[in-house]
Amino acid sequence: SINHKHPSATNPTRRTAVRHFRRPHRCYASLLSPSGRRCRVVKRQGVNKTNIYIPTMHFHLSFIASALSAGTVFSFAPTIGQSNLRASSSLQMSADDTVTLGIFGGGTVGGGIVEILSKKKSYFQQLTGKNIEVKKVCVRDASKPRDFTLPEGCSVVTSYDDILNDDDIDIAVEVMGGTTDAKDVVMGALKNGKSVVTANKALIAKDLGEIESLVSSLDGDTQFRYEAAVCGGIPIIRSMQSDFVGDEINLMSGIINGCTNFMLTAMDRDGKSYDEALSQASDLGYAEADPTLDVGGFDARSKLKILMRLAYGIDVEEDEISCRGITELTKIDFGYAKTLGGTIKLLGVAEKSDSGEVSAFVSPCYVTNDDPLSSVNGATNAIEVISDNLVSSIYIGQGAGRFPTANSCINDIVALAKGDMSPLPFNPKSSDAKFVNNYESVFFLRLSYRDQVGITRQVGEICEKHGVSIHSILQNPIAKSQESAFAIVTEKVEYAAIVRVMADIEALNWCKGKPFYMPVLREDWQF
Repeated sequence: SINHKHPSATNPTRRTAVRHFRRPHRCYASLLSPSGRRCRVVKRQGVNKTNIYIPTMHFHLSFIASALSAGTVFSFAPTIGQSNLRASSSLQMSADDTVTLGIFGGGTVGGGIVEILSKKKSYFQQLTGKNIEVKKVCVRDASKPRDFTLPEGCSVVTSYDDILNDDDIDIAVEVMGGTTDAKDVVMGALKNGKSVVTANKALIAKDLGEIESLVSSLDGDTQFRYEAAVCGGIPIIRSMQSDFVGDEINLMSGIINGCTNFMLTAMDRDGKSYDEALSQASDLGYAEADPTLDVGGFDARSKLKILMRLAYGIDVEEDEISCRGITELTKIDFGYAKTLGGTIKLLGVAEKSDSGEVSAFVSPCYVTNDDPLSSVNGATNAIEVISDNLVSSIYIGQGAGRFPTANSCINDIVALAKGDMSPLPFNPKSSDAKFVNNYESVFFLRLSYRDQVGITRQVGEICEKHGVSIHSILQNPIAKSQESAFAIVTEKVEYAAIVRVMADIEALNWCKGKPFYMPVLREDWQF
């Protein structure tokens, strides 16, 4: 039967084809329709099914009747060249089909994906009705030993084109990292009609607009999935795409970098210095050889940008988001945090006001001990989403590592094998939300000083000058003169005003080093 409501019935330039993921044997024949236009018959040996691609809607019913009696499935298309034979949808796979993967990257995450697929092969087949097979793994050095066993029939290759140009590969999985070669393989795979699964938050944050534009220009069956890109094993992307569609998100705040949370836990709980905590994180594999992306807050900022697009429909340049890492934190700051009854966490925070203005920042934050994020320790990630309908939703889990990240990739792969569709991978854009590079908060200030008369008076005058009201001034006992410091907690004030205050204080001759400041997460905190 023919559904005349299908887009191909009214738009002959749009092709709809029955796709067979596994095509071990095909023979092609040409024939003429009664209208004289050429058709192509694609027949799979051993399967009582034939696909006829017809380049026009002008044919006789007698032609249809005779074809249907032979068990023919029709698909209409414009004149088809060899490159157009590939294609259509994972939704149209038959029960005996195979979904074939090509993986870019055979390291920690790539190996985890292969292991999970091998371990749960039978379960995935029952769940999806498809056999999910890894055909190729692309690596930099094929001679390097791997810590996982390649499945039968899988080959290790070193050329990207071995996967990109292989028409038998349906899904390209990118877990190689970086934003140069990784972009080439992601964009190349999409252009070649392959769905993409990636864990690359840096690439998405950098080129979100370009990726979105390409995906929207392709056939809707070509999917882009990236659950593993934000917070590893926590299913926050899928939740943002499906669980808040009828809700309004007011605030997101989260621990979205495992390395820095591990370090801050060591500094707070174990009394370690910044350098000691970083060394331990490196020894355990939480920090890269160059940990700048982690400790500088840039990794968290990339993730926050992606979450902001999903939650608020705005695409913000990363450099516009205020970003401060943990490099300026000292033991003194944790001492004052304990005095106040809390601790310090590196958080990514985004908030939407009633007027539609969206503000965001990445920064160390003071959180009280009764806050749900205060007890999230080690390399664990957590995100709290505050919304109109669900009020408060907290997601917590492993944000990095072999199997947590691989697990999220597997979820995307299985979803594609089941035929799940996500036509707008980044959710619709907002027409009224506006990003503002400023926010309001209560702030904690720590000032190191050389002892002299009139310090508190000068600080008070500077705060008054910039409209900053002081809530309290704290000074813990000083054991060493080089650790002379005191802390100030302000009332709620704009971030821009605090920046001006800090600049003026730093210029005073008694100020030692750069003053430190951080927002207090909740404005209703109590001391």
